[in-house]
Amino acid sequence: MEAVIEAGYIDMKRKLKVDLHMHTLDGKKPEAAECTAQQLIDAAHQQGFDVLSITNHDLVTYDKYLADYAACRGILLIAGMEATIRHKHVLLYNFDFSNNHINSFYDIEKLKAEDNLCLAPHPFYPSSASIQGKFDRYRHIFDGLEFCHFYCKQINFNKKAAEKALEYGLPLVGMSDTHMLYQLGATYSLVEAEKDVGSVIGAIKQGKLEIVSQPLGILDLSKISLKMLKNDFLSFFV
Repeated sequence: MEAVIEAGYIDMKRKLKVDLHMHTLDGKKPEAAECTAQQLIDAAHQQGFDVLSITNHDLVTYDKYLADYAACRGILLIAGMEATIRHKHVLLYNFDFSNNHINSFYDIEKLKAEDNLCLAPHPFYPSSASIQGKFDRYRHIFDGLEFCHFYCKQINFNKKAAEKALEYGLPLVGMSDTHMLYQLGATYSLVEAEKDVGSVIGAIKQGKLEIVSQPLGILDLSKISLKMLKNDFLSFFV
């Protein structure tokens, strides 16, 4: 695949294949997804992934069983969630999710620590859930911005994310936002780190990563769009 973004020095001897934005059927709603957490982990194992995070909406899909299931396949699973904060989506990793008390940007700011991570998903895509114009106001809580797989040569809403990353000295992190298994591997990051949570999060914050991605064709873009719209529609009846 074509490497489109590079940030920082990459040690060619030790790179981890990482995707930290994925959805499964295990969420509160169908998540417009088509696979369970185990199916996703199995597929990622087949593609040689080293680190994953399942980020269902407002729900942490992580426990010892899943972590062990992933570890048996050589994958480090990081606890994550795509939280809805003031109607905007925010990706949170390795936070204290135990009391379900992350309801505002202020809550995130209070809980931020060296060993957790906050990323802006699809930040400037034309969606009411994207952070968009509020990013500048809340930039201090974010450790990076997502470079999302959903783009083509003619249309790429990641460009503004790249500009903001450069403006504020933040890393871009390549992620798939997988809902269907055929999206897996479309965009991911190679992170220079040891295979443990603290090392991976630290390396991402320092920009020790490389994005691997390539634009989708118009037909693939349309296929994904139609499938997502269909699944979102059906989810209202579940």
